[in-house]
Amino acid sequence: MNGFDDALMPPTKTMNLRGEPPQHQHPGRRGFLKQTGALCLTALALSGCASRAPAGRASGPGQATAASTPPAAHGKGAAPVPALRPGARVAIVAPASAAPGASDEAAEWLEARGFIAQVMPASRTRLDTPYEYLAGSDADRLADLHNAFAASDVGAVWCLQGGFGSWRLLDQLDYALLRKHAKPFIGYSDITALHLALQRHAGFVTFHGPMLGQDLLAGKREPTESSLLAMVTGQMGNGAWIAPPQDALATELVPGVASGRLIGGNLALIAALTGTRNEIDTRDAILFIEDVNEAVPRVDRLLGQLAAAGKFDGVKGLLVGNFTRLGVQMDDAQAQGLLYPLILDQFRSRGIPVLAGWPSGHGDPNLTLPLGARVTLDTGRGALRLDQAVVV
Repeated sequence: MNGFDDALMPPTKTMNLRGEPPQHQHPGRRGFLKQTGALCLTALALSGCASRAPAGRASGPGQATAASTPPAAHGKGAAPVPALRPGARVAIVAPASAAPGASDEAAEWLEARGFIAQVMPASRTRLDTPYEYLAGSDADRLADLHNAFAASDVGAVWCLQGGFGSWRLLDQLDYALLRKHAKPFIGYSDITALHLALQRHAGFVTFHGPMLGQDLLAGKREPTESSLLAMVTGQMGNGAWIAPPQDALATELVPGVASGRLIGGNLALIAALTGTRNEIDTRDAILFIEDVNEAVPRVDRLLGQLAAAGKFDGVKGLLVGNFTRLGVQMDDAQAQGLLYPLILDQFRSRGIPVLAGWPSGHGDPNLTLPLGARVTLDTGRGALRLDQAVVV
């Protein structure tokens, strides 16, 4: 993931001296949203962002560290989480980059769909240079995650956007607390760092799905929204098929059927965490990869790095998601075909099924995937089957 995500959005609103958002200038807007159920982001602006002191790594007594071993054996699926109920409270968090104005827009989007929105404090802030890419200090972003999970009335923790910086929190997360209060955790891109760490040390299903600012406020088309809500509310259970829309160009590179834990996310983040205690565990897994702003030679290098680290040795099947902005003069759908020879170089001889062109990640639409859950990849059908409940 080279450079900012699709929507590292500067704020569309400023804050007053108390750090509170201004009053809405259009009193009838909330009612309009509830009627239409849609939002548009205002034009991006580089000024008006709230600043705080430069970031410092969270540390000190009382900060929990990762469990020494995963809570479940690698061959088993992760534990399902409580389903998101109608009218539940949803915490809006920004574990990575800043988009302060978008957090209040996201709250309106959630409320238009019948949820209660809770905007966590760091999602309304932005640090000063050189940490302006971070939404609040490490300690503040960490506190938002801990508080959102610990709150008994919060039904889901939903990321505002990606960008950079989630990795800075991994060694300070209280995984025992998160495991005790497991609930749907939703995001992708830079949020992959948190997904990998939670799979390693907490052992519950997390959702590689659309983010409030980066996808839903930006108007990504269906089934971006409906696939996420169907999964986290329990409408898709054991045995259900996750299938792309008919106009998606899913491509069967190597035919076959395989089952395993679904694991992965952003290719650059997977590579960056290799060699750390939060690295991906690919044993007996269906591996999913996607990325943005990575030129074809860099994708080749990232794949080679993971192969050299042995991360493809235990993989049962490969699902290749959206790769966008590949740095070539053609549209993303055509450009993705340039990656297929690189992928086949790494996987053809491994005798595992490979399905490419899957619409998840930095693209439109962005289907939700339940990371950690056991699934079956069927390239002939061009779909994934859930082999366990992902929510209860």
